[in-house]
Amino acid sequence: MAADDRPRRRLRAVGGSIRWRVTLAAVVVVGVALLAGAVGMITLLHRANEDNVRTAARLRAREIAAVIQAGQAPGALTVDDDEEVLIQVLDASGTVVASSPNMAGRPPVADVRPGKAKRIEETPIEDEPSVVAAVAARGRSGTFTVLVARTIGDGSTDEVAELLRIGLPLLLALVGLTTWRAVGRALIPTLGRLEESQARQRRFVADASHELRSPLAIIRQHAEVALAHPERTDTTKLARTVLAEDTRMQRLVEDLLLLARADEGMRPVRRQPVDLDDVVFEVAAGLRQSSPLRVDTTAVSAGRVAGDQGQLQRMVQNLADNAARHARATIGFVLREDSSGRTQLCVEDDGPGIAEADRQRIFERFVRLDGARARDAGGSGLGLAIVAEIVAAHSGTVTVGTSPLGGARFEVVLPSHA
Repeated sequence: MAADDRPRRRLRAVGGSIRWRVTLAAVVVVGVALLAGAVGMITLLHRANEDNVRTAARLRAREIAAVIQAGQAPGALTVDDDEEVLIQVLDASGTVVASSPNMAGRPPVADVRPGKAKRIEETPIEDEPSVVAAVAARGRSGTFTVLVARTIGDGSTDEVAELLRIGLPLLLALVGLTTWRAVGRALIPTLGRLEESQARQRRFVADASHELRSPLAIIRQHAEVALAHPERTDTTKLARTVLAEDTRMQRLVEDLLLLARADEGMRPVRRQPVDLDDVVFEVAAGLRQSSPLRVDTTAVSAGRVAGDQGQLQRMVQNLADNAARHARATIGFVLREDSSGRTQLCVEDDGPGIAEADRQRIFERFVRLDGARARDAGGSGLGLAIVAEIVAAHSGTVTVGTSPLGGARFEVVLPSHA
């Protein structure tokens, strides 16, 4: 049991590894995209805020400049709001001739040319970044420069940044959880199919090995007896035994190769007109010569399909051999074309029949039912599996039911040749 579970555990470990890798990749990709978007948004908000502050400082400086240009004294240069830090009026030599009370007796806060604005990291009044805007004013006593400083005040930007700092990890966690569940749901059926495929392959290899071991053991046993007792060896009987087991082994290998090619999609169907009634009559004639069974072909009428002559021959032969192994006295063939453009082939017998619970299972590989389908009766458990593969390759269906003769009735439906 431990050895049987090992491939399954490896498969689940691979699935878990894939799940982790996909989830991690999704989180990383989304995280990088969100981080880049957040940085870009914060940068744009910061620039927009600074532009607004610069515009407000410039407008306030123009108001004061307009008063000076009108020939009036600027009056009390008081700051208007919390964001406005200071006001200074400079003469042509750069000397402060007027200022807001908080800058009385202080030198110019910054060297800014009229018409320009400058960011400074701190002022004598505030230790926060500010924007200083300069506007020229021509008064009666000369030319002046008005300086107005306003704090940048990134309060709204900081709030957005804080929201992003909290929200981005939560969003990434949600992305990771969603991806983990989605990948898990996607992998569950895939892993199930892979596990089932591995189990089928292991059973296939084990059954194939067992089937091949049996004829090899018989050949070896007879060869060892012949070597140990050459005087009592009947060479003709030995040759017949070896030939029979070799034929059985060759048939098994051919069946295995056919199924392997079908699994790999390497068995194309050559589409050509095939008279299926001729195939049925040929197989029936072979049964009459090789068995004492009554072979009834009175219900066989004309039926032409498009397909591979050799594969269709193999399909009919396998159905006939299967019927011959458990028929008591009679095998019947039915072939007809219906009005819907399909050709129906039925092969039936008067044997014990097949239980309804086993009617799907018998088309699986190496499946034998109790009693008539024993290994020593000549069946390898691959004949009906090959029938199913050939019928599917010809776009047909195969089912099994109860025959009017009392045994099993295999029904194959194929598209008629157009």
